Amino acid sequence: QVQLVESGGGLVQPGGSLRLSCTASGSIFSINAMGWYRQAPGKQRELVADIRSGGSINYADSVKGRFTISRDNANNTVYLQMSTLKPEDTAVYYCNADQLRTTRWAFARMYWGQGTQVTVSS
Repeated sequence: QVQLVESGGGLVQPGGSLRLSCTASGSIFSINAMGWYRQAPGKQRELVADIRSGGSINYADSVKGRFTISRDNANNTVYLQMSTLKPEDTAVYYCNADQLRTTRWAFARMYWGQGTQVTVSS
């Protein structure tokens, strides 16, 4: 059974910083991409950033220059360092592991964390 467990959300003032962490645990052979999505009230879930096993990274335009994603492949952990936070960054942030295989021959599938709330407010 694979689980993604997130931590690090909370309440922060505009201009502040937070660091999110997510660790995938269980029977894991490989993970292609790990990333972060977010969903604000009344809006669709959107990609914030992702990082592939080879190191390539994508950022949403709205977070470029403010957020940094990194990954510890040995521990199946992904981080999101968020700086210069804005009220519009307020959302539930979800960790994602894409093309995860539990064995060499297993079907690759996507997994989600339970979400962590980030609130940017004065």
